[in-house]
Amino acid sequence: MKCPLCESTSYYKNGRQNDQQNYLCKNCGKQFFESALPCSLEIDLLANSNGYTKVSMTDAAELSLGKKLSEEKITEQGLNSFNFILAEELLQTILSPDCLESNVFSQLLLRIQQENEIRHKLETGISLLLLDAENLKLDINSELFLASICEFPLQVKIAFANWKNPSIGRQDIGLYNRGYQLFHVPEGKNSADAKMIAFGACVLRSYPTVKEILVCSSDGILIHLCNELQNQGLIVYWVRRQGQNLHIENRNTGKLTDYSLAVTTEVPSVEKVVDKIKDLIQIEQESINIRLNSLVDIATLFQERCEIDIKHNLKQPEKEKVISVVNNSCTESIQKEEPEDFTKISNGKILDNLLFKIIQDIHINTPETKLSVSKLGSELRKITGESPNSIIKKLKLGSNFTKYLESSPTFTLKASGKEYEVTALLCE
Repeated sequence: MKCPLCESTSYYKNGRQNDQQNYLCKNCGKQFFESALPCSLEIDLLANSNGYTKVSMTDAAELSLGKKLSEEKITEQGLNSFNFILAEELLQTILSPDCLESNVFSQLLLRIQQENEIRHKLETGISLLLLDAENLKLDINSELFLASICEFPLQVKIAFANWKNPSIGRQDIGLYNRGYQLFHVPEGKNSADAKMIAFGACVLRSYPTVKEILVCSSDGILIHLCNELQNQGLIVYWVRRQGQNLHIENRNTGKLTDYSLAVTTEVPSVEKVVDKIKDLIQIEQESINIRLNSLVDIATLFQERCEIDIKHNLKQPEKEKVISVVNNSCTESIQKEEPEDFTKISNGKILDNLLFKIIQDIHINTPETKLSVSKLGSELRKITGESPNSIIKKLKLGSNFTKYLESSPTFTLKASGKEYEVTALLCE
């Protein structure tokens, strides 16, 4: 904006008059108001009018932009080219940084976003709740649970009752504060049910985008409304009270869901309870194994540091299954010989034979048991009276028992949680 007298751009605000901002030129001292049109445009309009002819804002804008274009372009390219350049100028003005960062542009984007959200909701559909307030009471937690069951957002909630009935109390105030529409019915038996059926049967007239309906009443007469709504292609949930639970039945699929009013949580099915118990048992078993392994490690360290050497007599059976390893291949033979003294392990072969026997005995006695490294080490210590790590270090077979089993071609380790499961490579 420029001063209309000296065309200086140096000015400052000087109060308001008739809801218009007044400016004072710093150069010449002239006071002037902010014009709706540029100063040059006002001069052109006055010069091309007789003082009485009114010019529209569209013509004024075109005149302002047209003045910026050279007369040569307009002459050469004609009227069509002039319109194209005019549109280009308008587009550049709209996409300028000042326009994009303005509050008007932000409000326009917000309005477009809101309209798109409304259109999306209308296209995707909504859920609707019909409540017989004389028969069933829903607190806020129960209502939120019902909303979580629906696939579409719960947008409309309607309650039917004789609100003058003293037994209703102040229930109408609570429901109204939670966004319910309240339908009043006169006193009479099943009056609320009848109104609920009449309204629900033609609900699509008032709410054409509804896809799911929650029919909340324990009265058996409401089954007629459920059937009618199903015939109209809607997903129907029949919500009834059974003791301290809400019984939710999907009439389209037959799926049943229970909600505890006392505990304010969903009542799981038998299958879910069994799965939960299995998970708890598995977690507890893993926890016990971890604590046992920690105890074994502590006992091993204590035995090594205190140099405790406890010997146990090993009773060997008359028949022994001897497994030998030659060139990474297994040969199995049953021999009748004197029992080998496993309490004195002098080399890796005797150690492997003992480990094989331990694994074989455990597999025969408890075939479903998974043998861990700590369990195998405990059994080895019971027989030899020494910790597995001390045996490995004494025979110079490695740094510890686990690494020895990993490096051995006759044993395999498989990770199982925080433990390793041990198996032997036996030939059939």
